[in-house]
Amino acid sequence: MPMSSSMSPLDDADANFVFPILVGDIGGTNARFALLLDAYAEPKIFPIIPTDDYASIEEALQTSILDKTSVQPRSAIIAIAGPINGDEIPLTNAGWVIKPKDMISALNLQDVIIINDFEAQALAVASIGDDGREQVGGGEILPSASCAVLGPGTGLGVAGLLHARHTWFPVPGEGGHVDVGPRTERDFHIWPFLEPIEGRISGEQLLCGRGIMNIYRAVCEADGKDPHIADPAGVTSHALSGGDAAAVETVSLFATYLGRVAGDMAMIFMARGGVFLAGGISQKILPALKKPEFRAAFEDKAPHTALLRTIPTFVVTHPTAALSGLAAYARTPSRFGVATEGRRWRS
Repeated sequence: MPMSSSMSPLDDADANFVFPILVGDIGGTNARFALLLDAYAEPKIFPIIPTDDYASIEEALQTSILDKTSVQPRSAIIAIAGPINGDEIPLTNAGWVIKPKDMISALNLQDVIIINDFEAQALAVASIGDDGREQVGGGEILPSASCAVLGPGTGLGVAGLLHARHTWFPVPGEGGHVDVGPRTERDFHIWPFLEPIEGRISGEQLLCGRGIMNIYRAVCEADGKDPHIADPAGVTSHALSGGDAAAVETVSLFATYLGRVAGDMAMIFMARGGVFLAGGISQKILPALKKPEFRAAFEDKAPHTALLRTIPTFVVTHPTAALSGLAAYARTPSRFGVATEGRRWRS
């Protein structure tokens, strides 16, 4: 494809994309991709790609997708975990460096957009229905009201979704790094044993995979016990089976702390459209989140407890929520206020 000499990030008034469109969600360990043939088709989901298996996104896409389909995508919309600044975009927790100009050249694309991974999660909130989420506790969605999304995973992602002028605006940020402090007597017992980050405890130090281990080790040390479980999956499995008291308390505390931070984000965004918990950890510990601790902590926000009781909370259960959100944006970009300046490249 001939390349224009001015190929660079731009903000074009023409928001539409040329089909077929490749959408992708790239995390720290795995990358997920789908093809959208036209504005009416359901996304064709491809097998998960481990990022460590390929030197670059171009190699991964060519080998695992394009060599196995006769469909040639013309546009790509990719969500990544990391800041987007310039023509070379390193991933925060993976070895790839995304170079949109190289993608256009190597994969014969016309158009590439790179957005934040939690923007994609926010887009998903506006596109998935009741069958892609499970409500935890009370409250009712106020139509067209703002929403908040939290995703405990490799880290703690946070985003808002605001509605104005018939448009949904995803609002990415670094809300997962807010300060979290002790409130209960038990908190004060275990807080001295938590591992801080540069002298403070942030939401992400507690509410992610390593946060589960941080809480678990602190619980054990506070009680003078040996922390014998080696990884987050082990802690959650023992907790859900009731086979280890420290693991059970860890997941209960995790649910409580997640409820507190989720309640904070509900107030920040005035999220009367709902607060949504995304990611694999939330799905795995859904039985624990349905117990009273999460919702009690979410609502315990005096003087606004009555307000928080009206705001519903959900666990996102859709298996490919981010891809669903990206596909919704690809079909009707005018429905979403996604900022593309500095994040869109064309041939």
